[in-house]
Amino acid sequence: MTDPATLYDTLREEMQTVLIGNDPIIEKFTVALLSEGHVLLEGVPGVAKTTMANLFARASGLEYGRIQMTPDVLPADVTGTHIYHEQSGEFSLQRGPVFKNVVVADEINRATPKTQSALLEAMQERTVTIEGETLSLPEPFIVLATQNPIEMEGTFELPEAQRDRFLFKLTVDLPDRAEESQLLDRFNTTPDLGPGTIRQVVEPTEIIEARETAANVHVDDRVKDYILDIVAATRDHDDIAHGTSPRASLALLDATKARAAIHGRDYVIPDDVKALVRPTFAHRLVMSTEAELGGVTAAEALDEIMTTVQPPGSDPEAEQEGVVSNAASDTASDGVRRKFR
Repeated sequence: MTDPATLYDTLREEMQTVLIGNDPIIEKFTVALLSEGHVLLEGVPGVAKTTMANLFARASGLEYGRIQMTPDVLPADVTGTHIYHEQSGEFSLQRGPVFKNVVVADEINRATPKTQSALLEAMQERTVTIEGETLSLPEPFIVLATQNPIEMEGTFELPEAQRDRFLFKLTVDLPDRAEESQLLDRFNTTPDLGPGTIRQVVEPTEIIEARETAANVHVDDRVKDYILDIVAATRDHDDIAHGTSPRASLALLDATKARAAIHGRDYVIPDDVKALVRPTFAHRLVMSTEAELGGVTAAEALDEIMTTVQPPGSDPEAEQEGVVSNAASDTASDGVRRKFR
């Protein structure tokens, strides 16, 4: 069985031959891949959003498809359609770019809501229905969508149902001076550095095996209660009109298991939850009118919630030891969980 920690380290090392200072993004890409989630990347133009997705696909040996979203893109341009051949008098299925392992929906908010909705079935069900015929998408399958937060003209805001299909919303920030200096030096020395120079370092079958390993990560009942406490707080917060859904709860649970796995643990700790709450929940929250008028963001509301909801136990170190001890006891009693090697 493939070790998720080794898989993550291998992907990160290869992508770092091109990328500089984006370790948190690579980590969450890997978590999303292992927990069957999708990622929405937001950042100003020129911060390598699309390049990161391309690098990730090439390093992992996955087929890469890119859709440049514009207002005139139709759903059939995404999913595919049947083409009539005049010579034979027959129709044949022309599959769209969504039939790839890694689908990059570049500037997704430039597509109309009708076209955006063409991705809903693919993202949730891993299938596409074309003229009544339902087709399965390849495994693994992940959508990496990008959007520009500063240019709103000619764009369509993603509806709540679409945002809820993304496991994470990540912000790609501008590099600091030291990182940009290193970037200039690297590309000055090797001008042709880019996705084409990346080697495939992982097999798709290894990703499937690593997913199975991550799915078997142990989650203590106290950690589950911690997640439920956070979820309940989003539904009761004065500044939040609509809190997170059960889909979000399940998404956070699966993501914490994958994060624990890529960090070499077969059990989830509260720090896994803390690290993933904001990217998993913030884009799903609907803020109240008063909060929007007052400039209160979803991230700020979540930060407040995380300071009020206490993690399991008063002593974090003792609690983590308790989780490990409990996990070890479960392994001895039923043999369900497996150790990573």
